[in-house]
Amino acid sequence: MNHRHFVMHKPYGYLSQFVCEHDWKKVLGELFQFPDGTMPVGRLDEKSEGLLLLTTNGILCDQLRSKDREKEYYVQVDGLIDEVAMEKMRQGVEIGIRSEKYLALPCQVRRLEQVPDFPPRIKKIRDDRHGPTSWIAVILTEGKYRQIRKMTAAVGFPTLRLVRVRVDKVWLDDLKQGEVREVKQLIQDE
Repeated sequence: MNHRHFVMHKPYGYLSQFVCEHDWKKVLGELFQFPDGTMPVGRLDEKSEGLLLLTTNGILCDQLRSKDREKEYYVQVDGLIDEVAMEKMRQGVEIGIRSEKYLALPCQVRRLEQVPDFPPRIKKIRDDRHGPTSWIAVILTEGKYRQIRKMTAAVGFPTLRLVRVRVDKVWLDDLKQGEVREVKQLIQDE
């Protein structure tokens, strides 16, 4: 069977799914006519943006979601994040997942010296008068529900904007918000 693979820049406000019981929610099928059997590789919540991989190959989907595949995010946080907070994230912080405490695995965190060149978000984040913000890069190998948002909040710097820029060796690069590209393969060893 010839499987098909896609990379997309999921915009803010869209669910990482094709159907929803609530007709006011935006879904991926409104952006592109995907073939039957297409599934997202992992998810980005409604308020998150960036790289989303999609495929008709369920085995490949499972391989890319495995814990040995890195996912990289650029995260705008409220305030000027300090080294102490980033070190706590690097070591792994306790967060809540479905009413239970969970110790997030250690991850890589670094401050971004330049503000990423993303287009403005559809819904304004906030005014500058509310204080400074900073950007960090976070690289994880897991992806629990709203994990990065919970981690930054746990160290005192709530997430304002979250954009996934990489899954394994696939980068967001110059994809525009809402743009979808079909690719021959998603990983080198498929």
